[in-house]
Amino acid sequence: MNTPTLVASLIMAAVLAVLIAFFIGRMMRGWQRRAQRQVEMIGMLPGLPDTVGPALIGATRGLYLGSTVARPDSPAATAGSPSWLDRIVAGDLGFRSKAVMTRYPEGIMLQRSGASPLWIPDDCITAIRTERALAGRALTFDGILAIRWKLPSGTEIDTGFRGDDRRELAKWVQEDAA
Repeated sequence: MNTPTLVASLIMAAVLAVLIAFFIGRMMRGWQRRAQRQVEMIGMLPGLPDTVGPALIGATRGLYLGSTVARPDSPAATAGSPSWLDRIVAGDLGFRSKAVMTRYPEGIMLQRSGASPLWIPDDCITAIRTERALAGRALTFDGILAIRWKLPSGTEIDTGFRGDDRRELAKWVQEDAA
């Protein structure tokens, strides 16, 4: 390789590295701005209760997919369906993680690895259903458990959970219907 070709290759590599760093920085800045916009809308999450009753549905292992803002009035959504791509990034609600979900008379406990536990009070739950898509994750079957609940700030969100064993999700939907 001659010297002019080597110099041109190094310049191209440097330009490419600068472009990649620029675009990654813009993506991170967009994620931070989105989180700042959502902080006021989300507000404080419900705290963990001091005591809970016996488990109504035992521990279900799976993957916490994230939470999305429930916007049935958005143009992309049909009557009552969630905006499955509008992921919440405020706090640690936007990060996928392994989780164990348990139902108590007082609410639902989502113990997530690498994130704080998420408590969904029973009186805030408006619906529990299965979906094909939520929080940017799409499946070919109804394998995502979507819990629609209202935050103390008044915002309705959908929290997604994909169980390791899809058959266990039927217990959650039946329990909500009862």
